[in-house]
Amino acid sequence: MRGIRTTIPGARLLGGVAVVVAFFFGTLWIMDLLAPSVSDAPPALAQLPPLPAATRTSTIIAPAAIALSAIQATLDRAAPRDFSGKPDNPVSKLLSKAEIGWQVARSPLILSGKTDGVTVATTLNGSLRVTGQIADQAGNLTGALAGLVSSGLGSGVQKLTGKALDQRADIRGNVAVLSRPAITTDWRLEPNLNAQVSVADANLSIAGLKLSASNEVRPLLDKAVAEQMAALQTRLRNDPFLEQAARREWTKMCRSIALGAAGSGLPKLWLELRPTRAFAAQPRTDANAVTLTLGVQAQTRIVAEETKPSCPFPAKLDLVPQMEQGRVNIGVPIDVPFTELNRILEPQLKNKSFPEDGSGPVQVTVLRASVGAAGERLLISLRVKATERKSWFGFGTEATIHVWGRPLLDKAEQMLRLENISLAVESEAAFGLLGAAAKAAVPYLEAALAKNAVVDLKPFAANARKSIEGALADFRQQQDGVRVDAAVTGLRLVGIEFDSRMLRVIAEADGNVRVAVSRLP
Repeated sequence: MRGIRTTIPGARLLGGVAVVVAFFFGTLWIMDLLAPSVSDAPPALAQLPPLPAATRTSTIIAPAAIALSAIQATLDRAAPRDFSGKPDNPVSKLLSKAEIGWQVARSPLILSGKTDGVTVATTLNGSLRVTGQIADQAGNLTGALAGLVSSGLGSGVQKLTGKALDQRADIRGNVAVLSRPAITTDWRLEPNLNAQVSVADANLSIAGLKLSASNEVRPLLDKAVAEQMAALQTRLRNDPFLEQAARREWTKMCRSIALGAAGSGLPKLWLELRPTRAFAAQPRTDANAVTLTLGVQAQTRIVAEETKPSCPFPAKLDLVPQMEQGRVNIGVPIDVPFTELNRILEPQLKNKSFPEDGSGPVQVTVLRASVGAAGERLLISLRVKATERKSWFGFGTEATIHVWGRPLLDKAEQMLRLENISLAVESEAAFGLLGAAAKAAVPYLEAALAKNAVVDLKPFAANARKSIEGALADFRQQQDGVRVDAAVTGLRLVGIEFDSRMLRVIAEADGNVRVAVSRLP
């Protein structure tokens, strides 16, 4: 009987606990039936219009430095080395059967450059030869010869009548040609040549009379040099070499360049270049080269398939003031589908628990994450498991909550971040039984998302840079005396935009380009 008395109270206690538990879970069941159901569906997202075709304006400014040594070699081959001629006989009354001729050879051309132009200089060496016979009327020279023949008339002239004469005089001189080259709007080079000829004094003695060789030869040299300059100016003025070179590069630019795929499972992309404008600054000269600075503006975009752009060559070249030398600025859009963003974002959030130190009344663990767009904001949908930590029951539930955030491009870190994060109204009752406690955890969750819901855009930027470097590699060459160096020095992200399907990041690549010409055709 004593044992029975001791077991009855224990049985009553166990029975009471069972009743309480049954009542509690029954209450939960009834509340679940009576409470309004909570849908996991995200807020209604208005469909955004598709992003327009992405086109950016890119600029390439290429200085082409033509070495003075290359210009010198070309001019030296083209310019005649010897000059000769026969002036009118200034001493016809002094000499009969007279022949007067001159011959001059030039030295190799020497070029020197200054800021005001290029000087081409050469020295002249030659001789003036006079042959004939002293005329009978030599003693009757008139004053008409006074400007040509020095005084000294006398009986010696009479004694030389009929004697053969063969006299020579050395000719020494210099020619300096200054060129101030200019580019014209019709793709031609205007050399703007200006020459100066100097001849040292030299006299020739004829029967005791002195004939000025320099006075006889200089007009002829002036004429010969003027004719050569006129021919050279006409040749350069009409030479289409500048236009032909520009047309070759224009055609090379007008195309689509394969970029490869931006990520696994994504289609291959192409960078379309469509040059639209050409411009140039007037040539600059220095001690080493003549530099022609040419520039091209092009429309650039990334497309999903190879295109055949139409790029009419401009009939006129725009002339502009001096520009920053050797600059490349290529703007390209990088289109990233939200499916790719989800692939990047989810590993950063999955299995993370908030608050991280476990201090909150509810611990929220992220099971899945995805992102979409609406208006000016992005919507992150999270499948979470929330566990109540305040009581010893440890109740838990799963729900899908939705968080709004405004995308912000962190240009310095090349990251996509979210600001102004807030829980969507549709998510306030998502935790059901844990609603009150879960609401207390929302600030922790929002802060954690602001920290962790970031997209690292560096891989996309690196891929874009690699692609642009590959495109510039097609322009690098070293052949036929021409070396083209082009390289990307940096890439920055400058803006973002999105539609319902993808996020577009605008990137700009900076670089330099140099063209060095060491030999001309």
